[in-house]
Amino acid sequence: MGTWIPFLLMLLLTWASLPPSSSDLDDEACLSNLKASLEDPTNSLKNWTKTTFLNACSGFTSYLQGATCNNGRIYKLSLSNLSLRGSISPYLSNCTNLQALDLSSNSLSGPIPPELQSLLNLAVLNLSSNRLTGPIPPQLVDCAYLNVIDLHDNQLTGPIPQQLGLLVRLSAFDVSNNRLSGPIPTSLGNRTGTLPRLNATSFDGNKDLYGYPLAPSKNRGLSVMAIVGIGLGSGLLSLVLSFTAVCIWLRVTEQGMAGEEGKISQLMPDY
Repeated sequence: MGTWIPFLLMLLLTWASLPPSSSDLDDEACLSNLKASLEDPTNSLKNWTKTTFLNACSGFTSYLQGATCNNGRIYKLSLSNLSLRGSISPYLSNCTNLQALDLSSNSLSGPIPPELQSLLNLAVLNLSSNRLTGPIPPQLVDCAYLNVIDLHDNQLTGPIPQQLGLLVRLSAFDVSNNRLSGPIPTSLGNRTGTLPRLNATSFDGNKDLYGYPLAPSKNRGLSVMAIVGIGLGSGLLSLVLSFTAVCIWLRVTEQGMAGEEGKISQLMPDY
């Protein structure tokens, strides 16, 4: 019996040191599907293997490239500037303890998954300097702790969702140099009270985006001027043509009357 006690104590200590199995499974699904959606031409994620996914974290220690752990869960993913291609996996939503996601300065394409709304603890979202397309998901409003949204230098289209103005913790927002269109929501462009103000650099470089704090578009002004000029020019041309036609008609009429008077004078007898 005495020989079993040390073994049992060792087993209990080993079991107690392991993170909850459900957490491991959530993060494992998150990481394995993210790896499957990426192309890694420089082999920067060489230790991203199934074995490592299952044991990525031990307390605050991370065994995975680009990952930071907190209490046995993935707390931060920083995979910036690694020449990664592919798309952003919607299974990132399984990393429910994630507070910072940085995939900037790669060559990722495709949409921003609306499933990111499940990352309720997310405070920093940096997907800048990629080739992402499609709209900005309005579902990001569910990430109430978002403090930073950086999406600059992509190919995103459509309007800026008005819902993002409800993110009261948002202090940094950058969607410059995309293909966004429509008005800037007042809830973002003209924030009031204690909410941090956003300046024009957050919205620059979107040809069809307008509204405060952007300056009035010069192209729009020139277009209006051109339309007015064309209208005035057309009106003036019509007036000149009409006046010329009247002058010609009067001249012809006058010549005709002069001719008739000549004929009448010839027919009249001399007295």
